[in-house]
Amino acid sequence: MITADDCIRYCAMEFYCPHCETKLSPCEVPPFHIGDGLGWGTEVFFVCLNDECPPFVKGWAHIEAQFGHVGSYRYMRLPNETKGDTMMVGNKMAFTGSILDPDAILAANTRHQQERAWVEEFDQSVIDKNTAPALGVLVDAKANKNHRKAACDILLKIGDISSYDAAASLTDLNPETENKVNILKKELLKKNFMRECPDCAEIVKAKASVCKHCKKTLA
Repeated sequence: MITADDCIRYCAMEFYCPHCETKLSPCEVPPFHIGDGLGWGTEVFFVCLNDECPPFVKGWAHIEAQFGHVGSYRYMRLPNETKGDTMMVGNKMAFTGSILDPDAILAANTRHQQERAWVEEFDQSVIDKNTAPALGVLVDAKANKNHRKAACDILLKIGDISSYDAAASLTDLNPETENKVNILKKELLKKNFMRECPDCAEIVKAKASVCKHCKKTLA
């Protein structure tokens, strides 16, 4: 992941396309090199995204004539080189979704640092009966899946029934995390002698004969 400081540094660099004089856009490189597999050797390309740039305009006909498929060329250069070159692209949208956004990078780094801080508090949170760190990780859809599963274990050790609603509200989980969350919900209810009302889904005492929320008779 590109750090916020590096992102700001790259965005401050100014390079221009020799074909159209458009300022080049700093773009994150694809996750792998489709050629020799050795990697790109950089985190960022500077790319001309001007659709009126001559190599891009003329490239469509050239690639169709030479190779028989759809594509064109974008001018690009690396941040540590003085001369760039054209790169083949498959469509007009290539690289447009990977332009560096300092605000987004900063937010992602802040979120990641918060996640790490919460995970570091896990052991102490069990002693303090503090559900906040584990709940913070569990409800963060972008958190590492292993951290989210570990958060389930921490919440179960703490055993506070107040964690149930947060766990029950989670959606779009991967199968492993969903399984851990389901175990957490089941064991929290069992540990606190509670159950979920089948009609209104509110939590009631396991021995209750009538739901105090919807007044339905419980089997």
